Amino acid sequence: MTQHGLNQIVTDNKWSQKLTGSIGYLCNSASVSSDFTHGIQLLQKHFGSRLKKIFSPQHGLFAEVQDNMKESDHFVHPYFKLPVYSLYSETRSPTPQMLEGIDHLLIDLQDVGTRVYTYIYTVALSMKACAKENIEVVILDRPNPIGGEQMEGNILDPEYASFVGMFPIPMRHGLTIGEFARLVKKHFKVDCKLTIIPLKDWKRSMYFDATGLPWVLPSPNLPSLETAIIYPGSVLFEATSISEGRGTVKSLETFGHPKMEPFEWNNHLNKKFDEYDLQGFILRPLYFKPTFNKFGGIACGGYQIHVTDREEFKPWKVVQVLQQELFQLMKEEFTWTDPPYEYEYEKLPIDILNGTEKLRKWVERSGGFEELLGLESEGFDDYVNKRDSILLYS
Repeated sequence: MTQHGLNQIVTDNKWSQKLTGSIGYLCNSASVSSDFTHGIQLLQKHFGSRLKKIFSPQHGLFAEVQDNMKESDHFVHPYFKLPVYSLYSETRSPTPQMLEGIDHLLIDLQDVGTRVYTYIYTVALSMKACAKENIEVVILDRPNPIGGEQMEGNILDPEYASFVGMFPIPMRHGLTIGEFARLVKKHFKVDCKLTIIPLKDWKRSMYFDATGLPWVLPSPNLPSLETAIIYPGSVLFEATSISEGRGTVKSLETFGHPKMEPFEWNNHLNKKFDEYDLQGFILRPLYFKPTFNKFGGIACGGYQIHVTDREEFKPWKVVQVLQQELFQLMKEEFTWTDPPYEYEYEKLPIDILNGTEKLRKWVERSGGFEELLGLESEGFDDYVNKRDSILLYS
């Protein structure tokens, strides 16, 4: 079994000996040990009264809050008797008052390997805040659930930086959260005192189900590893009139619209995928009725994406092609959603998710597949060089 940072900090005395001061803990529902014990319980038992404060990211301490721009309140946990500070509230960054009395901020979040998943930016903003207060940041590293080898998608244009993309990295970045912190410190000038408690027995080729660790959904609409594998593409539907399956038990694996004709369009879509040699998945036509979010209570035609070969499947390319084809097939029914989205009030949500306006324009004018590959390649080598300089695992 892979050993993540939480397991090690409570079993290996060398880490306890290095952490001599008061502790804050940034965590959520997926911050569990290999036997499903929550990290707050373990750290409170291990460090006693030195555990002073809890911090939580988007979606709340126990991933109970849906969707973007749905903020969480600060509160005192009734069982642990500790203050819980929400970093998805009136602030996305811990304030000096929140950090007061803390010597070490332990960060224990399960990332999903995708640029637009906001937990990595909560890490970056926490690093910035701790640097100003001379507080050590300790990353309890966890596996990248979709592996640490494959990278895919365009590099974000800094003009489109937001809370769903702060740095020029690709959509599928191929890093653990500890490696991301190292990248931010070395190449993006967020210079805090940083310690990584690294993974043991993890290889870059491993998907989460090869680690032996338990999967606990890190946010409300990522219930399984299969969802996480598809997410680097399907998240883009959030910025369109297409339902991304929220309000179903297969969110971000299923997509659709009341005007979509899944059986009629299936052959056309599959021919496009064959033309572009996009393999490793099957589109299954279906109908569904979301219970909330887009088209709540309304029957939608659509598809579920079934991954048949993880190494062949390219989620970002598949969904970019799907958007382009649906834009033509659905005519005026396919639209881009308007701002705001994740605290960006001017730029289109699709542009901040893509990290550029070029991909939206590629969809709208039916650009060729080679052009899509060209957009993906811009700045990619520079990112790979930066990434290679900070990797922790072979």
